[in-house]
Amino acid sequence: MAHFTSHDAHPREQECKATTARNARVGLVLFAVYLAFYAAFVVLTAFAADWMQTEIARVNVAIYSGFGLIVGAFVLALAYLCLCRSNARD
Repeated sequence: MAHFTSHDAHPREQECKATTARNARVGLVLFAVYLAFYAAFVVLTAFAADWMQTEIARVNVAIYSGFGLIVGAFVLALAYLCLCRSNARD
């Protein structure tokens, strides 16, 4: 079982602590943005249920806003990817 020994990562693969901290801050900010959107969705669902049941093109607003949350999560993930990759090239 000697081939299971641990090896250090390649020097280029090791990130400095400043880059790791910056990426963590970016992730937390984007998480806070998504959390705000999700909280707004929950509040609207709880306190404006009549408005959420309004139909637009035979689909209610709650469905559109739910899909909006899903798309928003993908957009924020892409933003995180772009922001963290641009820092890696610097």
